[in-house]
Amino acid sequence: MSSSYLNFRNTIPWLILLLETLFIVRSYFLFLRLDGQYLLRDSYPEFQDVNHMVIFGFGFFLMVLRRYGFSSTGFNLLIIVLGVQCSVLVEDLFIFFYPQANEGVLKSIGKAIISMTAVVISTGAVLGKINLVQLIVMTLVELIVFYASRWINRTFLGVLDHLSLMHVHLFGAYFGLAVTSCFPEPSPGLDKNRSTPKSDLFSMLGSVFLWVFWPSFNSLLAESKTKAILNTYFALAVSAVSAFMLSALAGKDGKFRMTHIHGAVLAGGVTISFAAESISHPWIAMILGLLGSVITILGSHCLQSCLHPPLKIHDTSGVHFTFGLPAVLGVLAQVVLLVVREWTNSSSLDYLVLLHIGAFCQTISVALITGFITGSVLNTRLLKIIPVSKYFEDQIYWEFPHLAVGF
Repeated sequence: MSSSYLNFRNTIPWLILLLETLFIVRSYFLFLRLDGQYLLRDSYPEFQDVNHMVIFGFGFFLMVLRRYGFSSTGFNLLIIVLGVQCSVLVEDLFIFFYPQANEGVLKSIGKAIISMTAVVISTGAVLGKINLVQLIVMTLVELIVFYASRWINRTFLGVLDHLSLMHVHLFGAYFGLAVTSCFPEPSPGLDKNRSTPKSDLFSMLGSVFLWVFWPSFNSLLAESKTKAILNTYFALAVSAVSAFMLSALAGKDGKFRMTHIHGAVLAGGVTISFAAESISHPWIAMILGLLGSVITILGSHCLQSCLHPPLKIHDTSGVHFTFGLPAVLGVLAQVVLLVVREWTNSSSLDYLVLLHIGAFCQTISVALITGFITGSVLNTRLLKIIPVSKYFEDQIYWEFPHLAVGF
């Protein structure tokens, strides 16, 4: 374990120190003053819900690999706290030029945490195949590109700030897939590329955390918070029940499969994210939750085997069918609901539909293009790429002698 590609002493500490120095200097010159008027305008409980969701929920959710649990949770915490500071830096620069956009400190940090969800979702696609230096670089690049994509949607396509932020699932999933397509595939018989009952249990615990806090995630910036919370809950409830039903139908001998459950129970929250505050009837949210669960389980059951051989894309945590496809379904549902709601206003309907479809195409195109470029840059020896034989291995980064025997 003394090979040069495993020694990060001369890179990671100095990279983190450089970033923290930049963030501290930035806070001295640009950071919002902690005035009481700003704090009173913010909602601390909602902020904490989203914070718990991203830290605990995704931290456990990514613990799907049998010998990569410490890296999954530890690196998740590191990139989130680094990424949130980077995201707030970008937000501060925007507020510096547009002071009227100042919504308060907690609201700014809450938006930064939601933006980090895109990075965490992308991490699920490349989990175990990139080292910590590559992960930090990917985090910084993706956050900046995602903010640029949101700015395009808001400025040129008229997308509301809340809806532009809800593109995190779509952007994160396809950015991650584009990045992972640039890395070599793991060996088919690699024993570390699988889960154990213990890792599945921790991953399911992460899904429970995400399930509980998802209504706060969808309603943080919504104008009609009550609608957003209730519709998200109904969609999540139906997707959770449908997950067990569909898993029993798709599984062998009618038994439940944990890989089905821990992703499909969240499908309702992802699918409803775009239309949560605009739905007036709960049955619509419930149908979207059902459809989201269906597309997730069908994707995990057959899509991976259909797309993997021709495209050579190894999606470690299945983010494509857990977040990507339900997000696509949510965009389509938003367009359909818009057509139904504005049917009588035919003069502007075509224009509004075109804007929503344009925002979808812009988001997914930017994610794929920049993700592929980022993956190509990361897949260079300058950043100490990991050999395929060392994929999904905690022992590269952590001092755990017992991992050599088994975990």
